[in-house]
Amino acid sequence: MPRWFVMKASGEMPHFQQTVHEIGGTEAEALAELLDTVDNFAKAQTERGRRRQRREVGRISDRSYFVRVHNRMSVEQAHFTLAEVVADTHDDALPDRLSGEPRTSEQAEVRPGDA
Repeated sequence: MPRWFVMKASGEMPHFQQTVHEIGGTEAEALAELLDTVDNFAKAQTERGRRRQRREVGRISDRSYFVRVHNRMSVEQAHFTLAEVVADTHDDALPDRLSGEPRTSEQAEVRPGDA
């Protein structure tokens, strides 16, 4: 079963980029989860029930959206992306590397965390 990451970037520095969560399932299920995450970012009303000034959602691709929310005194924005997990050193169903090169015998013997 494919695995997916829903990622959020809310700034220019690397520490502003984070994985919101990981999903196992079909692409359609993962896309539905991405759209739900985008819809729930800075909802149209605040916790106190005050209405936001404006909320814009831009589609960059079918797997990537940009959200900008204008409040009275500030602007919140984030970029959400859905990424399929295509390599994983701890999943035998996936390659360890994107280059397609096989692991060396040294790499195959000990994986991080297996010791």
